[in-house]
Formats: sequence, structure tokens, C-alpha cells
Amino acid sequence: MGYGELGSYGQQKIKTPYLDQLAAAGIRFTQHYAGAPVCAPSRCMLLTGKHPGHAAIRGNFELGGYADSTERGQMPLPAGTFTMAHLLKQAGYATAIIGKWGLGMNNNSGNPNSQGFDVAYGYLDQKQAHNYYPTHLWDNGKKDMLGNTEIKVHRPIDSTTATDSAFAYYQQKIYAPDKLTEKAMGFIEQHAKEPFFLYLPYTLPHLSLQIPDSLRKLYEGVFEERSYYGQKGYAPQRYPLSAYAAMITYLDAQVGKILGLLADRKLDSNTLVIFSSDNGATFDIGGANTPFFNSNGALRGTKGELFEGGIRVPMIARWPGHIAAGAVSDHISVQYDWMATFAALTQQTIPATDGISMLPTLLGNNAAQQQHPFLYFEFPETGGQLAVRMGKWKGVKKDIRKNPGQSWMLFDLERDPAEREDIASRFPKIIRKMEAIVKKEHQHPLLKEWELMVEHATSH
Repeated sequence: MGYGELGSYGQQKIKTPYLDQLAAAGIRFTQHYAGAPVCAPSRCMLLTGKHPGHAAIRGNFELGGYADSTERGQMPLPAGTFTMAHLLKQAGYATAIIGKWGLGMNNNSGNPNSQGFDVAYGYLDQKQAHNYYPTHLWDNGKKDMLGNTEIKVHRPIDSTTATDSAFAYYQQKIYAPDKLTEKAMGFIEQHAKEPFFLYLPYTLPHLSLQIPDSLRKLYEGVFEERSYYGQKGYAPQRYPLSAYAAMITYLDAQVGKILGLLADRKLDSNTLVIFSSDNGATFDIGGANTPFFNSNGALRGTKGELFEGGIRVPMIARWPGHIAAGAVSDHISVQYDWMATFAALTQQTIPATDGISMLPTLLGNNAAQQQHPFLYFEFPETGGQLAVRMGKWKGVKKDIRKNPGQSWMLFDLERDPAEREDIASRFPKIIRKMEAIVKKEHQHPLLKEWELMVEHATSH
């Protein structure tokens, strides 16, 4: 989900009433970042409190294939990792991950039940999550068979002979997000009288563009659109614009169901609800048309890039009686701050992290809020990239695998949030500070492939 895909962040074409109500009842952050521009490392950093130079997982290191018979997941979280779930579990919370995991399988160290979660339901392998009608989801390490027929979700169809039945191949019986909501509400019901932590990462609006016809029809006829036949990967879709908009509105409706349950059980005032995204909106594949929806707002770049459009994300928090309604914060924050924030909330000490507690900002005590001297980003994929944010300054390097001596681009985000004007030549001292940050913050990663990128770049 991109920075501009909610009504409260300026979206004009897609309806998100429940999330807009969440923002109106809580605080909306305007300068909040994911740790990485793609899902697996971003989730790793959220859960461990580590920035990209220290995190164990820094890219989408895929194992296996898309078919059920080749499901192997991604590079797993190492054994002994201290996660947000461990933190809250030791504070007496029941813990659950319901949704997309992407940090290992049931048979290795990345098993979520071995990483602090009492309950783990959903997709373990993020490649399987390209399909909203999978044959199975994982329920505490065992397959929950859904009754769907296995499909080749990336199989294109011939545009010259495509029929309704050809598109219908990509729609099965059980829509996975329905199961996630069902399990999430069951977990809340079961633990309504005790402390609980629910990490609920829906796959919506990630590609493929799949949604039941009855839901897509909310937007059908609203946009002028052309069918997508699967030429750029992911499932073909007869009405791609309608499907994409409907997927976000459907996600919004699931948030509404969760909020409604909290209200019914009179848990509102004692529950902190946080909504965010793991990276910016997608690039031009799979039938998505993020420029049409202005999905990243005025920000440059998309998912997979360290420009603002790839990493700046919506973030809303609501906690009635504690967080002021209708608040807006420009505090520069990042998802690996949540570990430190939850430690402060539960009054626990934790191993060293790269985050800073946002609790003062959440509670309206801005004067007490500690600031990041910098935010550090490295990303070994899509050519190899680096970024540093220091106050208003944002430096970016790209394509450093091919060109380790690549020059920095520098932007003044106060004047130029869209990162249009590179002013690096005018501020050599700022560039030198950023170089020093890279050399200090990058530690040897677990994968040699990830090690080469930054170390070659910093040697020039």
C-alpha cells in the first residue's frame, strides 16, 4: 500500500471509510518509513527493531518455487532472534501472527511459533501469497486445506481468444483474506479478557489482482479500463482498475470488522490499534496502475526503490483516552521504532535495537520525543541501493552493484519532498557525513550476496 492510497492521505478514487475514521480518532504520521522497500526485510526490521545494516534479512531471498510441491519460503529468521512477539509474550501477552509471514517455514528457524508467536495462521511463503485463492494456509505448522484447486497464478492468457471462463480460472471458492479475518476475530474473542498482541499483516493490495466478483462490482463501470492478460506476471484480470480499488476497499472493510469487534467487547479504550504498510505501492507489473490512483502521492519512486515512494508509508495509531483524536505528526520515524515503543509501553528493558520509542509522540508529549540523528537504509536488490536521511537531508545511491563508485544524489525534503532536484554538488560536507554513516552502520550480513554491495561501494 502506497503513501497516497488512503482517503486520509489524499486518495480521491478509492474509498477507505474505516481507515479514515481510524485516522480521525487517532494520530496520523506524515514522515513514517518502512525499513525496506520490499516485504520480507521490512517485516524482519519491524519485528526485530534492527535497521537494514544490522538486520538478518535485507532482501527477498526466495527459496523454492510457486507450486505447492516446491513451497520452501524465504530466508528464515535465525534461531535466537529476539522479536517483538518475544517482548510482548514475556510481558504476559498472548501473541498471534495471522496473515503473511515471509520469514521462514514451519520446518526451520523461521517458524513463527519458534519466534515468539503462540498462534500462527496464514501464508508462510510469500510467493504463495501472490494467489488469493491458495489450496492451503498454515495453521501452527500444519496445512489448513481450503478446498481450492491449485492454479498457476502467473499463467498469462491469450488476449485474442480470452473469454470470461479464461479469467474465471483465477477465482476459486475460498478467498484467503476472509479466513484471515475469521481467525483474527476468533483470536480476539478468545483473549478478550487478557492482554493480547495481534500482528495481522493482510496481503491486500499486493498483486495478484484477485477479488470476488461481488466485491469488484463496487467499482465496475467507474473507471475506463482495459483488461490485463498476465503479460507482466501475476494473474490476468478483466477489470484491473476496479479490482485494485476494490481490494483496498475490502481491506478497509476488514479493519472495520476488527474495530467493530473491539467496540462490541468494550476493548476500545484499552487497545492500541496501529495500521501501516510494509513498503510503497507497486511498480508497473501485474495489471497495477499506481500512477492512475496517485498511489504514492507526490513522492518519487515505487516499491523496490529507496526513493520516498518506495519506503515512506501511511501510519495511523488509535488509543482512545491516550492518543488525541485528529492528531497529525511530522515526527521522522520508522517501523523498527515499534520494538522500543512497545518496550516503553510494557516497561521492559530490551537488547540493543536501532529504534527510538515513539511513545512521547503518541501521547502528545512532543517536547520529550527523542529524534533520530539519521535513518539508514541499504537494499541489495534491484541493482543495489543505499539511502540516508538526516533531518531534512536525504541521500540516495542506486545501481551500485554495477557501479560501486556511484555518486550520491542529495535532496532537501523540506523544499523538495518529491526528490526532483539533486543538489549533491552544493553540499559536499553532507555527503561526507552520509558516507561515514554507511561505513559505520553496515555490518556483515548472513548472505555473501548482500555483503558485496555495500562493502564495494564504501571502498570507493
